[in-house]
Amino acid sequence: MAEKKEDIILSIRDMSKSFGRNRVLDHISMDVKRGIVMGLMGENGAGKSTMMKCLFGIYHMDEGSIYLDGKPASFSGPKDALENGVAMVHQELNQCLERSVVDNLFLGRYPVNNGVIDEARMKKEAADLFRRLGMTVNLTQPMRRMSVSQRQMCEIAKAISYNSKIIVLDEPTSSLTEPEVRRLFAIMRQLTAQGISIIYISHKMDEIFEICDEVSVLRDGNLVMSKPVGETSFNELIAAMVGRSLEKRFPPVDNEPGEVILSVQHLSTKFAPYLQDISFDVREGEIFGLYGLVGAGRTELLETIFGVRTRASGRVYYNGQLMNFDSAKEAMEHGFALITEERKMNGMFAKGDLIFNTTITNLSKYMSGAALSNPKMRRATENEIRIMHTKCMGPDDSISGLSGGNQQKVIFGKWLERDPVVFMMDDPTRGIDVGAKYEIYQLIIEMAKRGKTILVVSSEMPEILGITNRIGVMSNGRLAGIVNTKETDQEELLRLSAKYL
Repeated sequence: MAEKKEDIILSIRDMSKSFGRNRVLDHISMDVKRGIVMGLMGENGAGKSTMMKCLFGIYHMDEGSIYLDGKPASFSGPKDALENGVAMVHQELNQCLERSVVDNLFLGRYPVNNGVIDEARMKKEAADLFRRLGMTVNLTQPMRRMSVSQRQMCEIAKAISYNSKIIVLDEPTSSLTEPEVRRLFAIMRQLTAQGISIIYISHKMDEIFEICDEVSVLRDGNLVMSKPVGETSFNELIAAMVGRSLEKRFPPVDNEPGEVILSVQHLSTKFAPYLQDISFDVREGEIFGLYGLVGAGRTELLETIFGVRTRASGRVYYNGQLMNFDSAKEAMEHGFALITEERKMNGMFAKGDLIFNTTITNLSKYMSGAALSNPKMRRATENEIRIMHTKCMGPDDSISGLSGGNQQKVIFGKWLERDPVVFMMDDPTRGIDVGAKYEIYQLIIEMAKRGKTILVVSSEMPEILGITNRIGVMSNGRLAGIVNTKETDQEELLRLSAKYL
């Protein structure tokens, strides 16, 4: 039976977009019904972000039409879209970190009373909004003092505050804890019950099947599948996304760890958020996972080992030698590498090209006499593009023009160029599609088989259980326990993560 026109809130017809000779969207047509969650999936570079930017007026379509509530729509930019009931929460947050939660919520639309900003009204409306959403937030604290997950929830609240008809959520759970995901899903169900439609961009299959009513899949700029979630399967979605079936979600973890080579002893930090007396050993060629709720201290632990967070006490040894680093430069000189959690803030140079971002950590390798060799740097970048299957036009592309997942591949390649002995990764597959994740997992396991020592933080329970040998569980700045991956389960990890709360 054909859908009634009144059931469709958003209709995209024959949307096309090219950048030079590269066609990114090829005559996309898609409908979003009123009061549903529409999942939008596809590999990194499939066209999801470009499609949303065309919807929001950030990009101008080459061809096609957009209809909102049955009427033609053409937005001049995100502000115009917001004012017409279409909101988006980006994966890469763009907030005024020195300003308060309230300021960020009302940025660009401050209520005025007799020519003066009405701060009392702002605080009241903000408090009412967060109370309605079941969120506890300190409204006056600067955004920079909040965790990534808290900032993300504030951005979602901001989108809701515009009384939107459609809300686009781009990888909203990439840095949320399990309880926060549950809360977000409850909010989403509350919104759809009010007739609001949600476009839910995610690479997490479990979430698509749990929260979405329908799912659409893009591949190479084409819409290759659109159907109710109940009529598809895990394998069909993967085949639609990558053009091939993926028999298993994770490759076999067949590395064989050797003797203890990295030893962390009684590590504590000087400034909040605090680490308290953390001790553990990691073996040569081992994949050691770190799990815990947001704020548990996982990121702080990696940063302290890497020398970018101040120690209060404790020692780190590698191969029997003291490795109490005081800077990232010192850590790098001793063969340590760190993929950071927030690539946009401290993982890449957004204004640089792929050559710059790939070679910046290893410039001495590309010298020719007393000068840098552009041919050497280009060859290294081309090699990492090939190894990581990075979707781009070439080494001269700006990294900011790539999708989030492909940016992460460039960052990965940057560190691979240094051939580190200890590779620390903070949520390395955040925002990466299922096909690329599998390739990253294979790479991690191959590195471990070559004797590299891997420390990997992950917020995804299936991932931490799928690619590690052992898991250290953090709770409120302490190490709550260490478990063998093959002998544990989700229940034990959750229990340990709440041990010191």
